[in-house]
Amino acid sequence: MIIEVLKSKIHRVKVTQSELNYVGSITIDEDLLDAANMIPNEKVQVVNNNNGARFETYIIKGERGSGTICLNGSCARLAQIGDIIIIVSYAQMEFEEAKKFEPTLVFPDENNRLII
Repeated sequence: MIIEVLKSKIHRVKVTQSELNYVGSITIDEDLLDAANMIPNEKVQVVNNNNGARFETYIIKGERGSGTICLNGSCARLAQIGDIIIIVSYAQMEFEEAKKFEPTLVFPDENNRLII
C-alpha cells in the first residue's frame, strides 16, 4: 500500500512579496529550500495562518539569503504581504517505509532566515 506523508515543512514564514501578474507559483529563498529538502517545481501546499486559506502551487527558487517568500499569479489573491504561512510538501511511499520516515522541518526566524 502506498500512502502520502509529510516530507518537508517550512513553518511560519512571512510573505514578503506578491506578484499578481506573474505565472502562478511561490518563490522561496534558496537557503530555505535547501534546509527543507525542497526543490524548484515541487508541488507544495500553502496554509495561511492569517486568513485560513489553503492552496497548492509549485516552487520557484528565490535569491539565496534574501528571505524572499513571494506569492505569484492567482496565489497572490490568497495572502497579503506580512501574512504568516506554512509551506508543506508530501511524498508517497510504501506504508512500512512511511512508519520510519522522518520529515524535514524548518523553523525560520521572523525575517525568514535560518536559525543557526
